[in-house]
Amino acid sequence: MNQAWILQLCLWLVARGKRGQTLSGQSILKVNRLPSKGSDPFYHGLLILGSLLVHPAEGLAAMPWIRVSNDKTGFVTDADQRFVPWGVNYDHDDQGRLIEDYWQAEWPLVETHFEAIRDLKANVVRIHLQFGKFMETATRPNREAHRQLTRLLDLAERTNLYLDLTGLGCYHKRDVPAWYDELSESERWEAQANFWQAVAETCKDSPAVFCYDLMNEPVSPGGRSPAGDWLGPAFAGKHFVQRISLDQNDRPRPQIAVDWIQQLTKAIRKVDQRHLVTVGLVDWSLDRPGLTSGFVPHIVVEHIDFLCIHLYPEKGKLDEALKTLAGFSVGKPVIIEETFPLKCTSLELADFIQQSRKSATGWISFYWGKPITELRKSPKIGDAILAEWLVQFEKLSSLMVP
Repeated sequence: MNQAWILQLCLWLVARGKRGQTLSGQSILKVNRLPSKGSDPFYHGLLILGSLLVHPAEGLAAMPWIRVSNDKTGFVTDADQRFVPWGVNYDHDDQGRLIEDYWQAEWPLVETHFEAIRDLKANVVRIHLQFGKFMETATRPNREAHRQLTRLLDLAERTNLYLDLTGLGCYHKRDVPAWYDELSESERWEAQANFWQAVAETCKDSPAVFCYDLMNEPVSPGGRSPAGDWLGPAFAGKHFVQRISLDQNDRPRPQIAVDWIQQLTKAIRKVDQRHLVTVGLVDWSLDRPGLTSGFVPHIVVEHIDFLCIHLYPEKGKLDEALKTLAGFSVGKPVIIEETFPLKCTSLELADFIQQSRKSATGWISFYWGKPITELRKSPKIGDAILAEWLVQFEKLSSLMVP
């Protein structure tokens, strides 16, 4: 059935229904002409509907679902078309506010930012959800937060942007409930499972969700930490690293990580068997001497759908970053879920990304609400760096995304 025929059918059906005539299957099949338009404003409304069918607006067509390819080297749509995640972390705006701080009072701003991200030719937006904003108690979700999340899903579908939903955030310590930090390990894991089951219940029917990222940069304990000391040191006023346990208690660190992943994934799968599940790992997760997270890639990979690494190449050390990345290639797709010219130039990062295609199959950088034109007017060095990088990001999109 072509779209022009659908237009004729819509016009005829509504015109017939408006005149109170009975519509039968036989009469539908016999349609062969348009009703006269006259001066009826209803006709003009129909014409708008028809124009959307013949020339669909961007974002109105149903988004395809994304899954891991059968050969486990990348991602495909439900029609087996290759999909390359190419996007940005929308973790805060240019004032440092998390999305939950303004997505109710300033919703049009969120819409503007999504449109700007789409204009950068991205196809994925990484959204960070804080535990304290989405859970009122260990068992009761915050319904208002979930209503806003539903609104975000609708926006993502309209703009054709897939969501990497990263949960259990404790970025702003002021937003962490005191009762949450007082929970035991088992109680905390149960509360986290409740968080994810509630999020999955809200999102289960939306193709706009690319994946659930269980936590940003979790660490499995290598000893014992003081009571309530769940967060790593702050960086730029935010806590990005979290401990999943405070006491190793003679357990292998990777096994603690696996047990945690399994409990949270089981909660998701109670209500959502389709969306992908992953974990955002620090680059020091490889099993090697020195600082490690305990989330060893070749061990945890069996319990998630694909691997994510957060990797910031250093100036003059691209080969080292590429070697680290190769360590995450352990049989499933790898996405560089965070990268930025923090320690190198924009041109070096662009070069790194192109070279990284041997190991990675998706890339997610950053966008904080200011378009390139505004960033270029700013006297701040950070804005100048971001503007230069976003220019490179937009140029790279045609090379990286089929």
